[in-house]
Amino acid sequence: MIQVGIIGGAGYTAGELIRLLINHPKAEINFVYSTSNAGNQISKVHQDLTGSLNLKFTDKVNPNIDVLFLCLGHGNSVKFLEANTFSDKTKIIDLGNDFRLEKDKVFNGKTFVYGLPELQKEAVKQANYLANPGCFATAIQLALLPLANKNLLGDDIHINAVTGATGAGTSLSATTHYTWRDNNFSYYKPFTHQHLGEINQSVKQLQHDFSSDILFMPNRGNFSRGIFATAYTDFEGTVEEAKDIYKNYYKDAKFTFVSDDALHLKQVVNTSKCLIHLHKYNGKLLITSIIDNLLKGASGQAIQNMNLMFGLEETTGLQLKATYF
Repeated sequence: MIQVGIIGGAGYTAGELIRLLINHPKAEINFVYSTSNAGNQISKVHQDLTGSLNLKFTDKVNPNIDVLFLCLGHGNSVKFLEANTFSDKTKIIDLGNDFRLEKDKVFNGKTFVYGLPELQKEAVKQANYLANPGCFATAIQLALLPLANKNLLGDDIHINAVTGATGAGTSLSATTHYTWRDNNFSYYKPFTHQHLGEINQSVKQLQHDFSSDILFMPNRGNFSRGIFATAYTDFEGTVEEAKDIYKNYYKDAKFTFVSDDALHLKQVVNTSKCLIHLHKYNGKLLITSIIDNLLKGASGQAIQNMNLMFGLEETTGLQLKATYF
């Protein structure tokens, strides 16, 4: 069994990892690290795990585990790895943004591979250290990469995406309180969101001469989980030609599918799927991309990457179903 350690165990992404791993046929949780909850039952924080997991948080690490998941706030993974060492056989998957960009991928002699399977599955299979993509970045890249792969991104790309409240993490702020979020809608970080770096990086990996702007407007929705992203740009072909491009690009993808029908979030919530829909209007191609921000946008994709890194079928432990009602 793959022995797993989780750092930052009290957050939403760690909770999702635990839920997936306790049912994973090839993995076993060795420890869940949380300095603020050390000694407490994990089910006291992740209360739905009552009766499913008899394990306590710890403030100690086992340096000899097979894989380490870092579920820390952005910028904290580097600090943790500077303060803690693990064996040479321990693979590391970081769910933060510390190692996603090319300029940051090498740390203490370790080279982190960017882990979007639909972009570079073979590199993920060979990786020992992996940077898991961001949630917005996952949805948006999966919307754009088939066009980039054909050098068809020419004009500026306009993106509007809405994320659920879990995208902000468990820490309270003025915009995460129920009384503010409920029956409300707002944008934040217009045109400057931190995920733009990895989005541009991946697009240029496929379309080297891409120089247009990606104009991204992130929004807060008054629902718990999911990302609904729409992007539009110039496209000279027909919508059927666009569908052929996308279906061919994702023909071997295990979780990304092109739908002929308009989309809604309940199709992907509580799954590791990304669904894509295409619409053509007056020379513009509209691409809709939807994911669960905590699964395909974080923990589900991290397990998908773990499976690839350990030579398992990438869907292992991830056959989840959407909840419609």
